[in-house]
Amino acid sequence: MLKKSFLFVLFSILSLGLAHAQSLQNNNTTISELQHQINALEEMHCEVPCGIYGDSLRILLIKEHIKTVEKAMMKINELSNASQPNYNQIVRWVVNKESHAEKIQEIVSQYFLHQRVKLTDPEDKAKYKKYVALLTHLHEISVYSMKCKQSTDLANIGKLTDAVNALDKAYFHKH
Repeated sequence: MLKKSFLFVLFSILSLGLAHAQSLQNNNTTISELQHQINALEEMHCEVPCGIYGDSLRILLIKEHIKTVEKAMMKINELSNASQPNYNQIVRWVVNKESHAEKIQEIVSQYFLHQRVKLTDPEDKAKYKKYVALLTHLHEISVYSMKCKQSTDLANIGKLTDAVNALDKAYFHKH
């Protein structure tokens, strides 16, 4: 009896999976295509080095994190000013804000500083000037991310966004 129940449950799960796979195929997306896309995202950076980088993706991720931090700041301010503040929600938004600010710092450090911005000989003036500019922008992003963690001052969002845009321009030049 137990064996039949187990087989029925297993069959049901497989049927649901097959139905979902068929609906994905109807949307011109196969499971293998989705898996390939997921693998590509996971393999975009490493310290091996693998040579596979997603620089523009990292900039987009930073910008997305900034939007999340900004929304969290606005929600914290809104909830804090309510006649009966919902402290649970405030705490959740604070944790969310800090988490996304830390993710920005991690991208700056682990991705750009550790892997992408290469040490440069100071004797090569042009390359060294670009190197210092990149370090400056990355440091600004890291500091303004920290300031976003410390407060709900939306001016820091503007400074953070400006620093990311400056990095984008210095790093990629003209697109």
